[in-house]
Amino acid sequence: MDASDTIDALAALAQPTRLEAFRQLAAAEPDGIAAGDLARRLEVPQNTMSAHLAILARAGLATSDRRGRSIIYRADLPALRQVLLFLLQDCCDGRPEICAPLIAELSPCCAPSE
Repeated sequence: MDASDTIDALAALAQPTRLEAFRQLAAAEPDGIAAGDLARRLEVPQNTMSAHLAILARAGLATSDRRGRSIIYRADLPALRQVLLFLLQDCCDGRPEICAPLIAELSPCCAPSE
C-alpha cells in the first residue's frame, strides 16, 4: 500500500452512499450482498449503485462474483486493513502511547474470537 492507493481508497469512501455501501458490505461479511439488494437497502437506483460499487472496486475496497443472474459484492477487508496500517504506520514515531488510545478503542469491537 502506498500513498496513491490510500488516496484512491479514501476518495472512494469520501461520498455518503459509497461509505454506507462499504459499511453494509463489511457488515455482511463473509457472504456479501447482491448489488440489487444493496441498492434497495440504500434506496438508490440500481444503475447508480452499480457506479458506486465500480468506484469501490477500482479503489480496491470491494470485490464481486457473479452468481447466476446476480453480482455479489464483498468488502475487501484486507485492503481496508492496509489503508489503515498505512495511515497509522508512522503515527507512533517510537512512542507507542500516542496510538495506544486508538488501539484500545478498536479492541472491544474487533477482538478476535476464541
